[in-house]
Amino acid sequence: MNDKIAFLLNQQINKEFYSAYLYLDMANFYDEMDLDGYSNYYMIQAQEERDHALLFMKYMQSIGLKVTLDAIDKPDKTFTTVLDPLEAAAEHERYVSALINAIYHECHEARDYRTLKFLDWFVDEQREEEDNADSMVSRYKLFGGDPRGLYLLDQEYAARVYTAPSLTL
Repeated sequence: MNDKIAFLLNQQINKEFYSAYLYLDMANFYDEMDLDGYSNYYMIQAQEERDHALLFMKYMQSIGLKVTLDAIDKPDKTFTTVLDPLEAAAEHERYVSALINAIYHECHEARDYRTLKFLDWFVDEQREEEDNADSMVSRYKLFGGDPRGLYLLDQEYAARVYTAPSLTL
């Protein structure tokens, strides 16, 4: 594997841990608003992002690459409305997709087919993450302005349960 791809994979580990921090911050915001369902949704999102970081680490270790962990930045978003974190999450998922795509592109250029195969799972995962984030924004805009609608959305998100990723190395 070339050095640039190894560097990008290492960077992605840090970005995934940052994503977990960002989603924990969103969960805290909703918890302070007593929107326990939204808080639950983002707590689970944080778990998924942490797992993604660990998958990148495990992959690098499995092919003999050194993993270097960097400091994790503090989330830089400020939320004031229920909609703010939803829109920030949708924007963030598009950003993560761009990061994965950039690594994918480098692997394709370098003909690193082993890493391309590994990244295929993340490409599919990001499509799902973007769809879910966009749906949460749309549904809030449609129903969240009504207290009953917000209550029902919150109840729906409270029912979400954590499922470990199914990627095997």
